[in-house]
Amino acid sequence: MKETLYLIPVGHVQYSLMERLAKSLQERFNITCKISTEFQIPPEAYDRKRDQFYSSIILKRLKDFPLQTDSILKLGVTEHDLYVPSLNFVFGEARPEDGIAIISLQRLRQEYYGLDENEEKLHRRMVTEGIHELGHVYGLMHCSNPKCVMFFSNTLADTDKKSDKFCEKCGKVFEKTEKK
Repeated sequence: MKETLYLIPVGHVQYSLMERLAKSLQERFNITCKISTEFQIPPEAYDRKRDQFYSSIILKRLKDFPLQTDSILKLGVTEHDLYVPSLNFVFGEARPEDGIAIISLQRLRQEYYGLDENEEKLHRRMVTEGIHELGHVYGLMHCSNPKCVMFFSNTLADTDKKSDKFCEKCGKVFEKTEKK
């Protein structure tokens, strides 16, 4: 299965970050990775009371975002804070049935927590969460192994503790789905 992964900036995202993420995901998944034009965040996704964006609404709109090929996966990347109603925030969300996912960089940044900027930590976290969400797109569920990339990150510390790789069990599931 040789697919194309389109990274879609949802709102303004620094292009150099998109390039680094594309390179990392291309190597990890052995797929063609391209960066699309910017997708404007739908105004109806914004919740004024929470001062956050509802990721499921963004994913619904991303589904129909036109790209130049049919065999594609889509990963939205945004600087905006995301949520789903049952959680305070999410680092990302996926819709496997549509081949799309989104990650937010806001809470992956050191600066969000009043710390000095650290581009290497941001990159590692961004890649980890990107792989996690793409794992869902490929059909993987959350894993109970706290070192596995598919472990659910409830906090930034969870993301920092886990690897950017699949554990043995998840790796076998991924290999099976990849061969379909």
